[in-house]
Amino acid sequence: MPGMRGLVLLLYLHTCRAFPNKLPDLSTETPGQFTDPLLDYERLDEELGGGGGRNGTGVAEGCGLCEPDLCPETRGCRSGLVQDSCGCCKECGNLEGQACDPGDRSVFYGLCGTGLRCQADPLPAGGGGGGEEDDVEEVCVCEEQEAVCGTDGVTYMNLCQFREAAFSKPGLKTRGRGPCKTVPIIKVPPHSQVNGTGSSLVFLCEVFAFPMALVEWRKEGQDVVLPGDDPHISVQSRGGPLKFELSSWLQIEGAGPEDSGTYRCVARNNMGSVSASAVLGVLGAAELSSYLANSVSEMKQLMDATDYDQDFY
Repeated sequence: MPGMRGLVLLLYLHTCRAFPNKLPDLSTETPGQFTDPLLDYERLDEELGGGGGRNGTGVAEGCGLCEPDLCPETRGCRSGLVQDSCGCCKECGNLEGQACDPGDRSVFYGLCGTGLRCQADPLPAGGGGGGEEDDVEEVCVCEEQEAVCGTDGVTYMNLCQFREAAFSKPGLKTRGRGPCKTVPIIKVPPHSQVNGTGSSLVFLCEVFAFPMALVEWRKEGQDVVLPGDDPHISVQSRGGPLKFELSSWLQIEGAGPEDSGTYRCVARNNMGSVSASAVLGVLGAAELSSYLANSVSEMKQLMDATDYDQDFY
């Protein structure tokens, strides 16, 4: 019954979790003894169903004998190669932050790549709500968390991030351990804003630098570092949100028209200095109402000028 034999072969190919390296010998079956293919399918499904165990030979159930020549070619693995679920072929390792299977066998999520280990997520999505232990997700975490300076002048926060970047930059090497010494970089500059008299206003400036930067605020036209002796202006700074970063806020309480002007965030270390500025407008009630009306009118004109009738599908 060649048609029936073909059906059994397709069922085996469909259910095997890896390349089936040992298929049933159909030549030994006789017409009177041939097994019902549906029963054969159920038997195979029981062997594979969730157990993922290994038989007495150490081979994962449902995987068959290992024949490396039948393994698919694997490319583009930014985190190196790991064993597949059958322990025969190689597949891409999971990247930093991706979910993973603990232990040395890929079951569902896969194994972590080079230099990574699978452990409980250090930054769970629930924000440390104290849930059940089984609900804690395990992710790939880099084993070496020390920052690395690349020959491209970029600071990589750990060795795994460097390896991932080096995958697409074959000539990239490390200059040494620790971050690259650099002039401060303003990653989040202050933004211009307009508000009414008596409002509370905040400017934010986030800076990356190594050595760490000193951040100060100034107002154009005034030769003084804020807040000076002005009681309604305050400045606060703290480290973060990432390593080698500093966040600084300038806050103005009960702002008045005299507070209008250009404010500048200045960051400096022994490598140099940079700055970024933002404009503040403090308006009275009538001026603010007129300003908002003009802004709405300009937005409406912009929307009317946009052609929404084009067919993009």
